[in-house]
Amino acid sequence: MKESFKAVLCVNNVAVELNPFVEDFLSRTVCAAVSSLKGAEDIQSLELYLERDNLNIIVNDHDIPITPFPQDIITNTIIGLVSSLKGMGKIDNLKISVQEQ
Repeated sequence: MKESFKAVLCVNNVAVELNPFVEDFLSRTVCAAVSSLKGAEDIQSLELYLERDNLNIIVNDHDIPITPFPQDIITNTIIGLVSSLKGMGKIDNLKISVQEQ
């Protein structure tokens, strides 16, 4: 895994401020989960969009197809992580952008 990533999180179309620990933890968790998918081995940029039960993942400007089982695992992991953040209410949609630094 790369040394350093920059992460941006938006929940319900609102940017969420991340302290350095949370930013690093979020970016590493998302990259680790996604890198196990075929076609997502060498992540330089990642966009993850989640709305209800619909998960879209783009790695290095390529859509990554995802079957139901890994979709459920990634969705539940991300929702669990983000919902644990201070002040987080109901999550209707979220976007996570990760860039290699």
